[in-house]
Amino acid sequence: MLIAVIADLHANLEATQAIFKEIDQRKPDKIVCLGDLTGYNANPNEVVELVREREIPTVMGNHDAAVCGLEDPWFFRAAAKKAIEWQFEQLHEEHKRWLSNAPEQVRFNCTCLGVHGSPSSRDDYITDWLDAMRQLEFLDGREITICFFGHSHRPSLFSEKGSINNLTSCSVHQLRAGNRYFINPGAVGQPRDRDSRAAFGLFDTDKLTFEFCRVDYDIDACARKIVQSGLPIELANRLVRGK
Repeated sequence: MLIAVIADLHANLEATQAIFKEIDQRKPDKIVCLGDLTGYNANPNEVVELVREREIPTVMGNHDAAVCGLEDPWFFRAAAKKAIEWQFEQLHEEHKRWLSNAPEQVRFNCTCLGVHGSPSSRDDYITDWLDAMRQLEFLDGREITICFFGHSHRPSLFSEKGSINNLTSCSVHQLRAGNRYFINPGAVGQPRDRDSRAAFGLFDTDKLTFEFCRVDYDIDACARKIVQSGLPIELANRLVRGK
């Protein structure tokens, strides 16, 4: 079975359309979304609609919770808070209801878990091997061998038996049975690894491989809509820099 894993779409319609076009060409058996369909960019309704149309299992991200009014955005940085407040007014009520009902976690393929930040909290960041190892206790007794996560916006692969540091923009990694992994496919809508292309991943359950994928998209079009919507220009600039 081939499973596409996407995360952190962040209302970036152009990036979302681009990765779905590529995913459709790769013909996976399933798509899983690790949350944050909203935040930062100018097309929350369109992005949520695309995901809903495909009936993609989706977990709740921290931006999604804030845009739905389930969390207070006081702890977000100024630009992110501005986008959340704007999207709270823009997002259709039916989309808010749908996002509000999203689970904290999704389990699939028996031994795979999808979360937003970490198994313990959607607000946690996993940015290095030690962060990942601290989360192992939340997998104990659950027969989970791979935890897919988002939130950091950086492609990452952490192995219980050692960190993997040779990640490249488009690389395939062989996983090993009997090992446990934490994998971030990277961000669709706001990459932060100095590569501005939209990111997603492909997990092959038969070959036990994970492929990091990148796709070009119309960054300028997305950036223009940010500015035209009155959102902070720094959100547009981040897209160009990929950080």
